[in-house]
Amino acid sequence: MTILDQLAGHARERVAASKSSVPLEELRLQALSLLKGDFGFEKALRKDGLSFICECKRASPSKGLIAPEYPYLQIALDYEAAGADCISVLTEPKWFLGSGRHLQEIARTASIPCLRKDFTVDEYMIYEAKVLGASAVLLICAILTERQIREYLHTCDELGLSALVEVHNEAEAETALRAGARIIGVNNRSLKDFSVDPDNSRRLRALIPREVLFVSESGVRSAGDVAVLRELGADGVLIGETLMRAADKKSALAELRGGI
Repeated sequence: MTILDQLAGHARERVAASKSSVPLEELRLQALSLLKGDFGFEKALRKDGLSFICECKRASPSKGLIAPEYPYLQIALDYEAAGADCISVLTEPKWFLGSGRHLQEIARTASIPCLRKDFTVDEYMIYEAKVLGASAVLLICAILTERQIREYLHTCDELGLSALVEVHNEAEAETALRAGARIIGVNNRSLKDFSVDPDNSRRLRALIPREVLFVSESGVRSAGDVAVLRELGADGVLIGETLMRAADKKSALAELRGGI
């Protein structure tokens, strides 16, 4: 069993536990009672130039504890002050030490769109994301069927949420496109063995039509990496560990922007 299988399995357990306290229909009605979103995450990615999605992440399965001290709200505000276009917030609790509360507080305080970074395995998690204040959710092709992706995209549209549909290879990219994804994220890190292949974004860029937003995820460490992605025609880049390990996040992001 890969770590991705474990993450998905644990997400299903979390959903089952949550449904026992707040049933799906109750949560759905709560989400639908809120003001419909304006797809702010997509709008941020459609601006001229390369958009930066900066991540709040305390730990990961591949790196273990990244941030022993984790003032997540201050980190998010530092990102915003540094010119981030969006904030990605980990809510997976077991391996990433995330929490829905982190997302809720950041979304309530920051003025830029927030992505709920989690392992979505049930529509319940999409309604949760809306209630927590997210502007977007992550849908990972490797743990979902094409039918699920299509259904979850419909749910997102109903709520005014964007969906970042993550792919790792050509077959998943084709699945995402058939399902109707408007934003495709290419993860350069394999969640099966944690290896990073920076060329993955280059290989898959040719498969993604220009009208579909293209985001590169993982393995972006330098201004040179950013420059390469801009040349590829990426619309956005998601950066986590590089920024989380930087003492001065504003300077770190400014340095990465130098690649533009």
